[in-house]
Amino acid sequence: MNHATDLCTPALATSYRMGFTVGEHSAGHMRRILRMCLTRWELAHLADPATLALTELVANVVRHVPGRRCSVLMLREPYGLRVEVADGVPGTVYAKAAGLLDEDGRGLSLVEAVTDRWGVEERADGKTVWFACDA
Repeated sequence: MNHATDLCTPALATSYRMGFTVGEHSAGHMRRILRMCLTRWELAHLADPATLALTELVANVVRHVPGRRCSVLMLREPYGLRVEVADGVPGTVYAKAAGLLDEDGRGLSLVEAVTDRWGVEERADGKTVWFACDA
């Protein structure tokens, strides 16, 4: 079951977190939530690159994470926006950019192209793939 909480909470002033079991339509729901957050944070001009990058990270969860569980954290930072997608699969299995001749795996190349920074943070219980867009 997906758990998205009320978007009018005081905490939305700087962040929004949700936990999901993702499926084919989850990225669309998350894009709408991200657009609402960006509008509230007066960062609506970041919507196109941020929603594309979020879609790619969620697609990786759908394709590569058993059980498709992840959490998404959207943060209003002093420089702009940071989005994190965390899952319970250790290692960087799907967090490697594709090579020039690879047939798939171009999602992270898109993330790199449309964001200012991105990376992977390994944790004991999985990993977090994140990106940042400067205002």
